[in-house]
Amino acid sequence: MNGKLLKTALCSAAVCLEKNRKRVDELNVYPVPDGDTGTNMSMTIGAARRELMVMSDDATVSEVADRAASAMLRGARGNSGVILSLLFRGFSKGLAGMETAEAADLANALEIGVQAAYKAVMKPTEGTILTVARLGAQQAQLAARESNDVLSVWEQTCEAAAEALAQTPEQLPILKKAGVVDAGGQGLLIIWEAMLAVMQGEAPETAETEVKTDSAPVVMAIGREDLEEEINFTYCTEFIVEKNKDCPDPFKLRAYLETIGDCVVVVDDDEIIKVHVHTDTPGLALQKALEFGQFINDPKPKIENMRIQHAGRVREAQNAAQDETYVRAEPEKAFGFVAVAAGEGLEQMFKDLGVDCVVRGGQTMNPSTDDILRAIHATPAKTVFVLPNNKNIIMAAEQAVNLADRNVCVLQTRTIPQGISAMLAFDDSADLDANRLAMTKALERVSTGQVTFAARDSEIDGTDIKKGEVLALDNGKLAFTDKELNRAAYRLAKRMVKNDTGFLTVTYGEDVDEETAEQLVSQLQNKYGDKIEVMLVNGGQPVYYYIIAAE
Repeated sequence: MNGKLLKTALCSAAVCLEKNRKRVDELNVYPVPDGDTGTNMSMTIGAARRELMVMSDDATVSEVADRAASAMLRGARGNSGVILSLLFRGFSKGLAGMETAEAADLANALEIGVQAAYKAVMKPTEGTILTVARLGAQQAQLAARESNDVLSVWEQTCEAAAEALAQTPEQLPILKKAGVVDAGGQGLLIIWEAMLAVMQGEAPETAETEVKTDSAPVVMAIGREDLEEEINFTYCTEFIVEKNKDCPDPFKLRAYLETIGDCVVVVDDDEIIKVHVHTDTPGLALQKALEFGQFINDPKPKIENMRIQHAGRVREAQNAAQDETYVRAEPEKAFGFVAVAAGEGLEQMFKDLGVDCVVRGGQTMNPSTDDILRAIHATPAKTVFVLPNNKNIIMAAEQAVNLADRNVCVLQTRTIPQGISAMLAFDDSADLDANRLAMTKALERVSTGQVTFAARDSEIDGTDIKKGEVLALDNGKLAFTDKELNRAAYRLAKRMVKNDTGFLTVTYGEDVDEETAEQLVSQLQNKYGDKIEVMLVNGGQPVYYYIIAAE
């Protein structure tokens, strides 16, 4: 395998996963709205594709793998995206310094990737993307010992991965009940099989459009029409032909060009024919033109790859947007803070508590490692505490630690209330270790309730859940369902209150009006009187109708 083949295979895999991401998303069995595996994995490998599109076809297999891994590491979103980036990060290490890769090299690279992914997950769960990757890599090792044929080894790798994926329901009961396979494993198999198709000589997948609307949470949306154009053919081809004496009717040239491309412009003058066409086969356009005359030297025929140009423009626009969002700051103070939150009220609350940079994101909109890294670099502190405030963002935040130019401490905040409690526990006069301990103890004392809606039909622990029902979550676990919003929130708050509870904080989201929220708080105040202080906060958060904190 050379660099060009690997580049083509990875780019094709990214497009293939993007086309299938909704199918992968639908494999998520838990009904709570979340970042969705297919979307996160697609955006992660999509970051690699944007980088690879502007690389030369002369790049070595090592250079391609390294560029892809670096882009995925920074673009990783959600736990599934981080795991995918780690698999390819190890893969790139296995191919380091190589111009081309033999079958044994690929097998070794896959194994290193699996080791890196397992090492990063604190409690690896079998029946997930990790299992699919591990068993695929194991088969690659066995196949490489018998044959040095790259295609044969990759075929056997995909076959083993497919078998492993089919067995995931036997390893995770929740998958078996839902009658689905693991979403992350399915996403990885789609990537590997798309790469295999390119190795087998099939035409690579091409994107319907080069820009998707689901841009990074903290990056300003790219709205210019020139960045959203649809590219149906790759090469913009322009030339001028000096007519022969017996030149055929130029209309015939136009008619032919329309069969091999679009955006055809043929200007017929007395002595010349000027041509513009977008096509995948510029050679055919030039060859046909010779029937009408000869090319002139000034200007010379011009052939430009529009996909590479477009990818470059998109990247420049995204970088400009990122630069406007965050400006790098030199470390000045001892400690600084980055928090992830969504909703004007919550963002302002964290700023009031001393957070330097708020990364807009959370449930259904997981920020990438690069989003968090840029926020860290925009924080003028020698040590930056990062509060992910969501279990699916913690891994992406941890990947930024080794990329940052300053000390970073990622706190294991899984909810917004935990992040707020951690900030309240910070002591400016204490050192790093003392603050880390105090903030961790504070977040662990908080009980979090969340009221949201069922994004899909499901069955959890014998309970049938219908799409659209109100869901009550007690510290991340489904407590019950209900038909009425405030009744569900009231029941959940009662469930959370313990003998030592002194405070209840009710934060209402963008889909709840103030009057409805005040009615809930009034009910709770009537219930608990002077025993518990009940506070109401307008968080403006999406997804969650209410976030309830009990302390």
